[in-house]
Amino acid sequence: MAPNSSLARLLQGVVLAIALAAVAWLLAWWPDRPVLAILGAVAIGSIHSFFLATEFVLLAATHGNDPAPRASIGQLVAAWWRETLQGFRVFGWRQPFAWRAVPDAVHAGDKRGIVFVHGFMCNRGFWAPWMREAARRGHPCIAVNLEPVHGSIDGYADVIDAAVRQLTDATGRAPVLVCHSMGGLAARAWLRKAGTEPRVAHVVTIGSPHHGTLLARFARRTNTRQMRAGSAWLQHLANAATAPVPFTCWYANCDNIVFPPSTATLAGADNRLVRGAAHVDLAFQPEVIEGTFALIARRPT
Repeated sequence: MAPNSSLARLLQGVVLAIALAAVAWLLAWWPDRPVLAILGAVAIGSIHSFFLATEFVLLAATHGNDPAPRASIGQLVAAWWRETLQGFRVFGWRQPFAWRAVPDAVHAGDKRGIVFVHGFMCNRGFWAPWMREAARRGHPCIAVNLEPVHGSIDGYADVIDAAVRQLTDATGRAPVLVCHSMGGLAARAWLRKAGTEPRVAHVVTIGSPHHGTLLARFARRTNTRQMRAGSAWLQHLANAATAPVPFTCWYANCDNIVFPPSTATLAGADNRLVRGAAHVDLAFQPEVIEGTFALIARRPT
């Protein structure tokens, strides 16, 4: 397990700043206008939900002729609400304060190992529910930290490689990669660097922008520029010769980060649509968790 996480420190500062701002507003307005004090404090504490709403509007406006089913207004509203709640859990607690709560489990046994690879602006804390479930099912697992946070996606290959080697040495068999969002691109960049020798049994991606995302057109960081739809980096990745590893790609018609929805699919992969799930929430849908562990169990040992 990585000893440090710069993303955790960043999120700690953001969470504490928002909390202090909400408390300051509450104290300033409470004596004269308590209702305004409460409403303002709640609004400050939920500021991320307003940004999420903008993303869902963009998702609906840019669907175009994408083959995935268009989300209804009801689906979008429900997805926005669940994504808001997931934001509190993931960005407000697991990643800033509890990212080391569930340690890696590297041991021999009769179950295949799993390497968990998080996405942009995330760390290993993202995977805590998955890691607890992996432990319950007896799977060795490692959750990596991809840093620097705003570095090139190619630069994350060595971290993934070290985790794959560690689990392979411990279990005697190739592990499975389970990746969320940008993590799926990091896995493919690692496969490109690793060459044509298959070193993993399967790659599962959850909401990964395999063909980029329209949202990245507003981004300026190195890895977010690489995720722009039609970027030269994505084109080179698509043309690279890699080992013949099977892919399963979970994607959603309410993904507020990777859109249009079918950009999260790959030709020749087992592409599985989840209706009504947003970007972070997709990774914690029972259908995705159960389906992923089921396919891992089906891989020959």
